[in-house]
Amino acid sequence: MKVFDIKKMKAYPYEQRQKNVFYKAEEFKARIIELPAGGEMPLCKMESHVIFFVVKGEAQVTVDRNTSIIKEGNILVAPPATLSMKTKKGIKIVGIQVMTGVA
Repeated sequence: MKVFDIKKMKAYPYEQRQKNVFYKAEEFKARIIELPAGGEMPLCKMESHVIFFVVKGEAQVTVDRNTSIIKEGNILVAPPATLSMKTKKGIKIVGIQVMTGVA
């Protein structure tokens, strides 16, 4: 068992996102994602299911051309898809990638 204090965790910029992974197993990996006010996560193709839990803030998320606003306390669950995110106020989320095809 491991316990993480998400509220105290700081994130690296998107270009260094691999450093944001704080837990990795064969079936999934978890990372902290933080975007400043006016920040964006560029369009990316996810080969796995993703779960985003919003710790604080809010953002507009587009998953395969479907757009939603996520905010503190929300959880977004998406199948493998193309997604992007942008925020006016800033956002901090926990992102969990669930590996597909793991036996």
